[in-house]
Amino acid sequence: MLKTKLNHLKKYWRLNFRLPIFSFLHFTFYFLLLLSACSPRPNIQGKGEEFMQGVWNEDSVAFSDKLSNYTQHHFKISCDSIYIDLVTKSKLNLYEDSCYNNGVWKEYAKGVYAVKGDTLFVGATFTHANYKQKISGCYRIGRYDKNFLIKKKTTDSLILESLSDQREIVLSLKQKITCVQKEL
Repeated sequence: MLKTKLNHLKKYWRLNFRLPIFSFLHFTFYFLLLLSACSPRPNIQGKGEEFMQGVWNEDSVAFSDKLSNYTQHHFKISCDSIYIDLVTKSKLNLYEDSCYNNGVWKEYAKGVYAVKGDTLFVGATFTHANYKQKISGCYRIGRYDKNFLIKKKTTDSLILESLSDQREIVLSLKQKITCVQKEL
């Protein structure tokens, strides 16, 4: 009888204690494996794309004399950062009179970019001329999120096509910039 009770106790021990200990060890192993696989990103600016580094101007807009409004682009790209100046010319008054400025106005945006395959992704925020965030005033505020198809790239020219309105932007390199990563 005592032997039977001891056998039952051994079975109870095997079923009720080994399984949780095994599960705990299994969980701990995978948790430590996960922790060792993850590492914090360095607190430094990304490198960006080598061919994008520089100051790029859109010198003219095709068929601008026939368009009711158009925007000329100026990009300054350093590492993974992008600074955008947008000069809009409009024959139509889309804003209140104090903002219309005889149909010519300038907007600014600052953010980051990424190139995946043949697409340029820009995620930026509209700013004032000093690239400090703009939360009110004339023209656009908030996010400037645009995607462009990179149609052609050479050492001194870049042709982009806006994926939102299919307008082509022909940029020429005005100044080459070497990426010097900064701490964030």
